Amino acid sequence: MHARDLVELAAVVSVHGPVLVRGAAQPSARGIEDYWIASKCRLDRWGRSLRRFTEQAGRRSGPDRARRATLVRGVLEEVITGEMLTRVWAAVLCLYDRSHGTDTGEPIARSVLVGHLEARHRVLTLLARGPGLDTAAAVKLNHLRRRTERWTDLLVGYLAGLGDVSGFAVNPERARDFAEDVCYRSDSAGGRRAWPLLLASLREAFGSALQPGSPNADLNAKIASSVLSCFQQELFDSLGLLRSLWMLRLAHLTDDAQGMIEELLGTDRRGGKRRPNDPPGPRRTERLRRFGR
Repeated sequence: MHARDLVELAAVVSVHGPVLVRGAAQPSARGIEDYWIASKCRLDRWGRSLRRFTEQAGRRSGPDRARRATLVRGVLEEVITGEMLTRVWAAVLCLYDRSHGTDTGEPIARSVLVGHLEARHRVLTLLARGPGLDTAAAVKLNHLRRRTERWTDLLVGYLAGLGDVSGFAVNPERARDFAEDVCYRSDSAGGRRAWPLLLASLREAFGSALQPGSPNADLNAKIASSVLSCFQQELFDSLGLLRSLWMLRLAHLTDDAQGMIEELLGTDRRGGKRRPNDPPGPRRTERLRRFGR
């Protein structure tokens, strides 16, 4: 999944997050767990890629250096644009917990957000004085950063009516201004056309600003599917979303159902049947332990 698809997903989460926050249905625990795992894996990949690029920069010249620069630019684009979904989804999960008096998603969402902000700091340092990145590329990436920050505050502004989300905005004052504009437009006669215009503008803003490929497309897809699994089917029917998003959600729910079946029927590592009240196997226990960190 390309980084621009996560930008579009951030808009979906922002506009329809209130349905999840106000609804009675609880977000999928499996989806939240998978979101944490995939996000942590992606953060680890980003860190290794940036360290490798910094260490190798200046050692060689020619085609190999150009290839490395192209690869690291893809990573930088993922970090910059991916922050939009990270912030918006964190805001939605935190608002849900506050509204329902639970702590299902907020610890996970904040942990991922902190890690993403650390990656963002490394990116900004690299743009400012990092070796191996030419000036033209650094300027384009800085423009992309500014564009992403503005759009992030707009999408966070869509959630302002549900509670205090200033902590998830890049510029809280700008997010509040956007929130007032959103409130005004929703009350106007043309408010129902706001979503199609928002989506079209978002696609226009990021459509040609990113490279053709994404270095971590597999983890981007896992993150997207984990987020989508927390929403109800009606969301997709009302939005008419791309089939790819629906298939991602369907695939995630299928995997979830398969895992539940295996858990119920479960055989332990020695091949014996597991009784319903037996504790989970070592692998599941370790997974849950890591999830609770």
